[in-house]
This record gives sequence, C-alpha cells and structure tokens, in this order.
Amino acid sequence: MQRMGMVIGLNADKVAEYRELHANVWPGVLKMITACNIRNYSIFLKEPENLLFGYWEYHGEDFEADAARMAADPETQRWWDVCMPCQAPLDTRKDGEWWAMMEDVFHLD
Repeated sequence: MQRMGMVIGLNADKVAEYRELHANVWPGVLKMITACNIRNYSIFLKEPENLLFGYWEYHGEDFEADAARMAADPETQRWWDVCMPCQAPLDTRKDGEWWAMMEDVFHLD
C-alpha cells in the first residue's frame, strides 16, 4: 500500500459549488476510484486560504496504469470537466500535474 497526498487551490467563488459536488459524488466516479485500487480517499478544505488537501491509499501494483484507466473513463472525464473550473492549480506543481503531489515525510500507525 502506498499513501499519497496532494494539494491544489480552490477558487473562492467556487467553494460552495465544490462542497455540493463532493457531497453528491456521482456513483460511477466512486466506482472507478475503487476499481483503480484507491482506498481511504479524503479531501480536506482549509479556509480562508482555500487549499484542498487530498489523501488516498493506493493498493494496486501499477499506479500509472490505474491512473491512465481512470483518465480514460468517460464519466470520470465529465466529472473532471465539472470540478476542474473550481480548482486553482499551484504555480509550483510539476509538469503534467494538476493537483501537486506531496512528499510523505511522517507516518504513525
């Protein structure tokens, strides 16, 4: 299992919309997340800075392949089309990232 954390900004005028979207995530999106070996997925919001912190545990063998599978899913693409306008990616993210991946520097079970 691999723990993964990521961060992105949230546009101030989209906070309510983003909260509502994630209170009612589409069932097909949830099914695809599970099918791609992601478990214990949470998104946290820090206001007033409007930063989103995402955390999940990856239980598969090939994250790149599972990420590509998710990205190819039509319902997931439609979900992203709705969510992405709410988000404000960090200027410091790596090439190819939307959410900026974070380094795991401490963990206690």
